[in-house]
Amino acid sequence: MAFKLGSSRGPMLDKGMVKSKLSFKQDDSSIPGTPVIRKKLQKGILGESNNDGTIFVSEKLQPGSHEEKHVIMHEMIHMTDMKLGKLAYSDDHVEWNGDMYQRKNGMINYNGEWFPEGSKDFPWEKMPWE
Repeated sequence: MAFKLGSSRGPMLDKGMVKSKLSFKQDDSSIPGTPVIRKKLQKGILGESNNDGTIFVSEKLQPGSHEEKHVIMHEMIHMTDMKLGKLAYSDDHVEWNGDMYQRKNGMINYNGEWFPEGSKDFPWEKMPWE
């Protein structure tokens, strides 16, 4: 006996706009499977990827702005790296491709030098578009 859920799940057109039949009932900056939470972050921090699979975005960013989208894309790269096992972190270390780097008071010891978290000197902070 066959079972059919309905017609195609492909995109639909509504007044010239392409829409998905899937509805996630979330704001525009949300990503299915990765909750994006707007909250107050420390000074100078615009986004954070968390071990629990969530992304924090600074409440100072304008919702839907180019800057917010850029921050979310950046954090999604970190989230993907964590899911692939390339990146992991705790309160006292960062692990990148199997190498451990000490972390303390907002600084990370990378190759014998201390850099602030988020520094572009770290290989895990280099983004494909930069």
